[in-house]
Amino acid sequence: MKMFDNVSQKLINSKKIVFVTGAGISQESGIPTFRGKDGHWRKHDPMKLATIDAFFDDPSLVWEWYEDRRKNILSAKPNDGHFAIANMEKLRDVIVLTQNIDGLHQRSGSTNVLELHGSIIRIKCTHCSFSDNITDNFESLPPKCTCGNILRPDVVWFGEALPQDIWKNAMEEASSCDIMIIAGTSLVVSPANTLPIYAKQNGATLIEVNPEKTMMSNDMDLSIQDTSANILPKILSVLKNE
Repeated sequence: MKMFDNVSQKLINSKKIVFVTGAGISQESGIPTFRGKDGHWRKHDPMKLATIDAFFDDPSLVWEWYEDRRKNILSAKPNDGHFAIANMEKLRDVIVLTQNIDGLHQRSGSTNVLELHGSIIRIKCTHCSFSDNITDNFESLPPKCTCGNILRPDVVWFGEALPQDIWKNAMEEASSCDIMIIAGTSLVVSPANTLPIYAKQNGATLIEVNPEKTMMSNDMDLSIQDTSANILPKILSVLKNE
């Protein structure tokens, strides 16, 4: 545990740990990232798949792509990184602020999860107030609501604002933690990449876990170039051995 020497006491003394997670932790469960070498965006133009205008121009095309993603996500399983975060709840006040839309944190047992970019499992109507988690395949695409209008994935598309209640809560959680662990995110997507700033302003210790350096690596108290599945269980061990 030598890598944690300079932050181990702060981990041990911590009361509240906030995680900011991104596509990297899900990639370890077999879900491709958007910006990696095998990312979805390398095969598709996001402006034709992930904007409200694109959706209404060709809802069937967008839904076919999202159905492929949903099948991949629903067949994926949480990894050791997800489970380590969930198990920390037994030891500390733990909040997860995730950019991921796959629900793997909840499936691993985490109970305090704020989904900044929505959920691909949750479906909502483009017209009425219908919203529900749907894991079954749709008989036809695009799927229709009982009101007759088109359903869409309840995700945040390019050009759309984050759900304001979720974002407000995320800023408050980031501003009141002792430790922030940023795992599996390149910190290039705004406004999620401002969350470490809120934590730092509160005097929190920042720990980054990512296989590659990010634009904020030099601002971290500890930056570890490794996977979440490898490192987060080790952080759990530090907390257990206090």
